Amino acid sequence: MKCLAALLSTILSIAALSAGDATAPAASAPPDLRITPGKVIIPTGTSMRRIWGELVSMDLATRTGTFRKDGTDQLMPFAVMPYAELLHHATLGDLQDFRIGERAIFRLHEDGKGEWVALTYIQDEMNMMNNHKEYFYVDSIDAAKGRLICTWANADQSFIRQKNVLIETDHDTRYWKAAKSATFADIAIGGKLRTKTHGIGKGNTRMCWEVFLDDESLIAFQTEQKAVHQRRMVEEGLPGYVDVAVAAAAAAVDSVVQFTLFPEGRGFFAQLKVGGAARVAPAGPDRKPTMPPVPAIITAVSGAEVSVSLPSAAAATFQAAGIARLWPGAH
Repeated sequence: MKCLAALLSTILSIAALSAGDATAPAASAPPDLRITPGKVIIPTGTSMRRIWGELVSMDLATRTGTFRKDGTDQLMPFAVMPYAELLHHATLGDLQDFRIGERAIFRLHEDGKGEWVALTYIQDEMNMMNNHKEYFYVDSIDAAKGRLICTWANADQSFIRQKNVLIETDHDTRYWKAAKSATFADIAIGGKLRTKTHGIGKGNTRMCWEVFLDDESLIAFQTEQKAVHQRRMVEEGLPGYVDVAVAAAAAAVDSVVQFTLFPEGRGFFAQLKVGGAARVAPAGPDRKPTMPPVPAIITAVSGAEVSVSLPSAAAATFQAAGIARLWPGAH
């Protein structure tokens, strides 16, 4: 009888697990991601807003600015998170690469005060269209006014994002074909193009600075920007947060500092090897070093997470949750 009771209990337990036992504790929902000082966090879903707009102002020292939301007179402030991806000419860049008036997507999140100002990317029009493999397909041309009516769609036009898109040009517009200078007259009905546009302070105007009549021309701009970004990383160091700064018990013993490097430096992560040489320096809110870099030895690498050992006196200048720069290799 005891064996039968035990068997029945086991069967009931299995059935309860299969059906979802109402008395079992529910799996806790993952916590909402929030902007957190010193952490590389990008909230998603309803915790982010991606807004098309026109860059109105920026302060490189404070890394703040404003943009005008498309179709409105509303000026929206933003504060660039230290790890934000600033996507310029369809690749990585920095705040100083953008021009006032440029049209782009601004990704915002709530800051610690509940204000939607924390910015984790500016994605220029070129980057958005290149990543999505989308184009403006020319439906009509008004040569007298320098205007085009286009359909915005993907490469095979199986997805149409928008019809009747007005693209405008003026005397400052440049045209590119086969990565060489072209003219408005080179645009043809049925042709596909991409653009770099700016606003005019109102409405949804797309006034072109650049018109790319083929992929080759856009890639030429992208390649040039990649070189600018790589040179900047080499000269200015890979930016990141200080996660841990462990002071050694004795001044004669090296200390360990751990960093989380920002995504913009990912092209250099493969150069980081345990036992390899590096230089490191703390940085200020403008991400510029606050002291000359000091030599260090890489002690651990896991993706963007890097630990280094360096003299204790130098390690004491790094503060947890602060910003730092790291240069791979000895100099």
